[in-house]
Amino acid sequence: MPKVFLKTYGCQMNERDSEQVARDLISRGYVLTDAEKEADVVLINTCSVRDMAEQKALGKMGLLGRLRAQKPEMVFGFLGCMAQSRGQELVRDIGHVDLVVGTQKFHKVADYVDELFARRLAMRERLMDDARFSIVDVEEEAGSQETIREHTLRERQATAFVSIMQGCNMHCTFCIVPSTRGSERSRGIASIVDEVRGLVERGVREVTLLGQIVNLYGRHEFEKVEGKSPFVQLLDAVHAVDGLRRLRFTSPHPIGFKADLVECYGRLPKLMPHIHLPLQSGSDRILKAMHRTYTAEKYEGLVAKVREVRPDIAVTTDVILGFPGETDADYAATRGLVERVKFDNAFIFRYSQRRDTPAATMEGQLPESVKDERNQDLLGVVNALALEKNTALVGERVEILCEGVSKSNEARLMGRSPGNKIVIFEGDDRHLGEVFEVNIERTTGFSLYGNPAVL
Repeated sequence: MPKVFLKTYGCQMNERDSEQVARDLISRGYVLTDAEKEADVVLINTCSVRDMAEQKALGKMGLLGRLRAQKPEMVFGFLGCMAQSRGQELVRDIGHVDLVVGTQKFHKVADYVDELFARRLAMRERLMDDARFSIVDVEEEAGSQETIREHTLRERQATAFVSIMQGCNMHCTFCIVPSTRGSERSRGIASIVDEVRGLVERGVREVTLLGQIVNLYGRHEFEKVEGKSPFVQLLDAVHAVDGLRRLRFTSPHPIGFKADLVECYGRLPKLMPHIHLPLQSGSDRILKAMHRTYTAEKYEGLVAKVREVRPDIAVTTDVILGFPGETDADYAATRGLVERVKFDNAFIFRYSQRRDTPAATMEGQLPESVKDERNQDLLGVVNALALEKNTALVGERVEILCEGVSKSNEARLMGRSPGNKIVIFEGDDRHLGEVFEVNIERTTGFSLYGNPAVL
């Protein structure tokens, strides 16, 4: 049976897309492998949000290309966002790449791999060179939002991601996603609920709803009902699935976080008290240049409203530093807002120029040294806040859902609290996939450590 090495870079949506590809390939008789040298097929699912992600994917493909000398029939392919944006040039510039599949054609990958692999095997048997033949498919496809819906679950897998929409219409000036993922397209509520119900029947306890801007789900396809947005209607419907213990979503946009969604945190007990709400900047001038369509004051006000409804909610965010034209005063505004909001954690990124985005050609591009200085400074603030938040939980009893073996220590297990904090503990198979309480004994800042209270 042919073996496939599938590497994924980027966000949870990329992970979910790769899961669909893996499932389709397994159904065709392929076997997944983590051993690169054993692979007959190499697929890299790519990210284009930052230049570093693209360079990692390109570098990885370059290194793996050496394997073809031992296996001339091997198939090499790029999938996803970078594949969508670069298309044919990837085949032109990297001689061993056979397959390039964009973001709306993941469901075609297995077909294309079959075709390429069969063709290469035939050419090997005839001692012919087929290096020039390749497949590039980055065309749009109507209904592609309905194609990411199957799952390959591990034994006793407790959590799963569910893709509810594709694309983005917001056109932030720094972001390449609208051109790689296309315009907003949403699935129907009934289809999503059926998928969640099937996951729960297979043992999943928690689902996370995924969308590029998840809380704008259905705004072009569906009407409000009794004052509830389509996204809140979806949350209500998924919340009602028998056997589901926990519900999350990511990532929302402040502009779509209306009162009906805020209220969900007070009336839906399965909706976990955690919100990842991208900020990007605390400067109104920079927010306007980014086309983020809210002010720092409105952002802070939104966080306050959510905390009023759910005082124990954990709030995390994304911040971009070094956007074109960002002054010391602009950075100070961002730093001040982070200190006032007191985030539980934050993902901080140095601005990266993305081709075909308005920000890439703006005046005032900052040197990497300035970006790095601000990055290190804000990391210090965020790390101190995270330690403060987690230290307050030491000595407390926290409910977790055990997800499996800890990535940092295979001798221990890990779970997540309702506030999405990682909890490491000593346990065994009886804990896997279960919801129970842990006595928190210490913290290293971002992770909590403890022992099961009962189970």
